[in-house]
Amino acid sequence: MTDSKNAGELSPALVETVAGLSAGSMATLIVHPLDIVKTRMQIHRSATNPSAQPTTVSVLRSLATQSDKPIAALYRGLTPNLLGNATSWASFFFFKSRFERGIVLLKSPRSGNNDGGNGNGNGRGLLTPQDFFAASLLAGAATQVITNPIWVLKTRMLSSDRNAAGAYPSMWTGATRLLREEGFLAFYRGLGVGMLAVSHGAVQFAVYDPARRIYFRRRRNKEKRMGIKGGGGGGGDDKIISNEATIVLSTVSKLVAGATTYPLQVLRSRLQNYHAEEQFGSGVRGVVRQLWLEEGVRGFYRGIIPGVVRVLPATWVTFLVYENVKFYLPRWVAA
Repeated sequence: MTDSKNAGELSPALVETVAGLSAGSMATLIVHPLDIVKTRMQIHRSATNPSAQPTTVSVLRSLATQSDKPIAALYRGLTPNLLGNATSWASFFFFKSRFERGIVLLKSPRSGNNDGGNGNGNGRGLLTPQDFFAASLLAGAATQVITNPIWVLKTRMLSSDRNAAGAYPSMWTGATRLLREEGFLAFYRGLGVGMLAVSHGAVQFAVYDPARRIYFRRRRNKEKRMGIKGGGGGGGDDKIISNEATIVLSTVSKLVAGATTYPLQVLRSRLQNYHAEEQFGSGVRGVVRQLWLEEGVRGFYRGIIPGVVRVLPATWVTFLVYENVKFYLPRWVAA
């Protein structure tokens, strides 16, 4: 069995990055069609087309039946979605790890490589739920700046069929047209709302990380009572969390975060779409005003059903891949 010294040869930030990249890629491939459904429901205006209220089933049916290439239709916009999600998760976990370590050093400047009392060598035992929230918030903001151009292209491609008038046939063609027709700043449409939306990831990890710590603490106590060797050791990062616990903790954290931030996703989709100002209003205030006048509170939760159906399997895949890659990668490299 690989000892802890050899298992720690890879930096925590690199392990977090690879784990996040793997997790984001796998989750995106599995649930991409539901992303299309959610996006098209988010940009639908009841005022202009009241007789054609989209549902999850109706959008999926139209994608599958109104094209001679149903699989291609169901996976339209996969490139920016895959690139954006993989980049987002990799960047988020990289920056989150860095910010957490920075907070540890600020709280205990002399700790250096001290384990902070949790036995895993990275000092995360010093962090409070507020610290996890702050690190996740900063990581989300940094990630949003990097990935916003990809989300603009993704939103436009997912909101339209390939053969629709003015639709981007590919990500690269879309990027060229967007730059030529609307200028560089168009790549940052919806960035302000996106910055607010980073609170989603911050809330999620402010719930997940402390809950994960509680899980390991209870498991250690149980192992102590049963007299299992090693029951008093590591704080979590040197052991693997069970798949069942990962699913439960990730579900709870995702639902808490989703309940508080979903309206921001609707606003961002509308701000980033084709001819956004003509269709949905000028700026965040204009979009909010029009959405409120036309549809009321319900409008801010358009697409939430496919969003939930999509987000839970994606969350399970993401965290299962993330936790397993994070645990096994250093051991594979050191083997």
